[in-house]
Amino acid sequence: MSQRVRRAVIGTAAAVIAFLGLAQPAQAHGFSSTVYVNVTSGDEGRTRTTLELEYDLFVVSTADYQHDDALFKEGTAAFDAGDKKAQGAALDAHAASAVAYVTKRFSVSSGGKACTPSQVGGFTMGQREGVPYAGLTLDWACAAEGDDHEVRGGLFADSEGYVKGVKTIVTYDLDGRSGSAAIDAEHPSFSISQTWYERFWEFFRLGAEHLLTGIDHILFLLALIAGSRRPREIVLAATSFTLAHSVTFMLAALGVVDVPSRIVEPVIALSIAVVAGWHLWRIWRRRGHATDLETAGGGHFSLDRAGWSRLGVVFCFGLVHGLGFAGALGIEAAWSWTLLWSLLVFNVGIETVQLAIIAVVFPVLILLRRRSPVAGLWTTGVISAGVAAMGLVWFVQRAFGV
Repeated sequence: MSQRVRRAVIGTAAAVIAFLGLAQPAQAHGFSSTVYVNVTSGDEGRTRTTLELEYDLFVVSTADYQHDDALFKEGTAAFDAGDKKAQGAALDAHAASAVAYVTKRFSVSSGGKACTPSQVGGFTMGQREGVPYAGLTLDWACAAEGDDHEVRGGLFADSEGYVKGVKTIVTYDLDGRSGSAAIDAEHPSFSISQTWYERFWEFFRLGAEHLLTGIDHILFLLALIAGSRRPREIVLAATSFTLAHSVTFMLAALGVVDVPSRIVEPVIALSIAVVAGWHLWRIWRRRGHATDLETAGGGHFSLDRAGWSRLGVVFCFGLVHGLGFAGALGIEAAWSWTLLWSLLVFNVGIETVQLAIIAVVFPVLILLRRRSPVAGLWTTGVISAGVAAMGLVWFVQRAFGV
């Protein structure tokens, strides 16, 4: 391969990795948050909503919107001290500001007419993924009766400048219907009477967007593609990864498995470095024969020893990635069976994007390897080196808080 072609390959691959890596913070899913809402029937024919909001974000956003400096001082002091009782007391003392912030950005309507909210009880404190969450219960009096309630949300909008891409996960049991829905800036509302395929699309889209915006999972997938020698290997690797993360994703949703994100996130970063480094090690050890098969193993899959070893590693790391996918939805405690269908659809969205990336990238890589084996080797080597470097950087950042 000529020096010019080699430089072009290295430059292109390095630029792609640098763009992907620098475009994202150490935490792969970015500075975002998730709001949780449960909608049921309240007292005296009212509609009841129970909201859970990330405490420190709630305090900062409310204080800024309401110009409530006292809430900011009291709320952040309670947060820094880790005192849940003080956190709830700070919100109760400034309930007017806190409720005003929420009801300005979250609403319920019936028959096209807005319902009137009123707070029920005081604020409560809980925790999701190790982060304090504040609970707020509101009853909504609706003038129009019917089964066409609409929920609209816009809490913690991008324009506030604190977080981006906030999702609101809604579960409901109202008007003789039960289910779940997802709200975000592009789709800010939903109707309780929505069809099953509309609910399907919401969580499918949520899963697809999560993979596309979760740069760590994309880099892991690129490492799998770069290190795969045959179509059979990438298919089996993708299948192994899918099965593994589906298992832990659902176990986390059922509350059977609960691993803190401070452990999950560094291991995900390490998995990226290991899988990418595996291919680099083969290049160093076998040089131009890195993509050759060793003595073929028996069985239906016809994998050699290296292929089986890699498959096992991918499966183990896939288990950890499943916990990362669960963390994207803030799953800590067991979710209700009402949400399981939606979670499965979320997973289908992830898989669809994953398969689409493989379908586009791997054939190009195969074509390059056949036309110019040396260029193919350099391309996968540079990509793997860049991915491994980013994985190690993220591992240090996440493990040691650098």
